Amino acid sequence: MARANRSARPARSVTVNLAESPLGWLLARGLIDERQFEAGEKLRADWERANLAPSITMRWDAAPRSGGYRGSDDHLEPTERQAAARQRFDAAITALGRDLNDIAWRVICSGEAMPVAEKALGWPVRSGRLVLRMALDRLADFYRLP
Repeated sequence: MARANRSARPARSVTVNLAESPLGWLLARGLIDERQFEAGEKLRADWERANLAPSITMRWDAAPRSGGYRGSDDHLEPTERQAAARQRFDAAITALGRDLNDIAWRVICSGEAMPVAEKALGWPVRSGRLVLRMALDRLADFYRLP
């Protein structure tokens, strides 16, 4: 009789947002604060604007898109914006130092989940979160976030 009850229970499901970044996941669970999240997003934005991610094919867009990013680089040509983003990214990574830039790059730019990054770095479970928080605080200082 108990067995019949178990089979009658509905299966549990989990909804996973594949578009959610590791930083978004940490923020949603209260494991990092808004300032740390914003610092990480600034680094990721510079990474993307500098076009540092590996690409596997050529770009097929025929003409530059109108609108686009509006920020402090508005007066620059697209290649100058890319170079400026690269300089900001390099300066931010340098400001992090050797000890913190590994985990920051893996989680923020590469989008690795924390357990994957910890394993790749040979760190104990849950140690990466503490180091990432320190890296995000240093990035927030670098980007002069309030």
